[in-house]
Amino acid sequence: MQDLKGRVAVVTGGASGIGAAIVEHFVQQGAAVAIADRDIDLAESLVKKLQADAAAKVIALRMDVTIGQEVEAMVAQVEHAFGGPDILVTSAGIGLRKDFLETTFDEWNRVLAVNLTGAFLCGQAAARRMVKRGYGRIVNISSGAGVRGIPGRAAYAASKAGLISLTQVMAAELGSHGVTVNAITPGPIDTPLTQEMHTGAIRAAYVGRIPIGRYGSTREVAAAAAFLASEQASYITADTLQVDGGMAATNYIINI
Repeated sequence: MQDLKGRVAVVTGGASGIGAAIVEHFVQQGAAVAIADRDIDLAESLVKKLQADAAAKVIALRMDVTIGQEVEAMVAQVEHAFGGPDILVTSAGIGLRKDFLETTFDEWNRVLAVNLTGAFLCGQAAARRMVKRGYGRIVNISSGAGVRGIPGRAAYAASKAGLISLTQVMAAELGSHGVTVNAITPGPIDTPLTQEMHTGAIRAAYVGRIPIGRYGSTREVAAAAAFLASEQASYITADTLQVDGGMAATNYIINI
């Protein structure tokens, strides 16, 4: 079944990790997909992989989510190539594990610029087109850290909590225009970023808090994003979907 057939999607941060899994899943679901990422080489490598299927419609576009002009140019390129966009997934993000008292002003600003301001700029640029057509699906990739305070994640948690609030405001304002806006809060997911940042002790502590007993896969987050982007979720907006193996039920806070 190709639930997204005929739709045009933009996935920011789509060259790797959760974003890349979402790109692959959306292409399999029949969508035309634009990978918007700073790492154009990695994005183009994913395009080549996906174009092994002759039916795949996918392009790579270099873009920094913190630069408004680049965001606008990217959306214009997508319109020219495919039309739309009908779907936006804001997956671009960076992490930081540092105590509140040790976090520098520059680190704070950088994390919020990518994780929150980037989603704002991309959401605004895409939503302007969606409102004109009376249809759109926006999925913001937040984090369980945005739901509960986790030690060592001051800037990251603040950015992801802000993204949940932004999602709710966008949903309230855009719903009457046929645009739904939802957030996904993944728990610990096996990605290149978590493999780099999570030590063995951290992984063991997280797994001990996850009722399902393991880290999630990027494919599982991608499936959730595809559902929220589909017609099956047409009456769901302003929601935050937890994809965390039940970790929210046992408290995200770990003492590492």
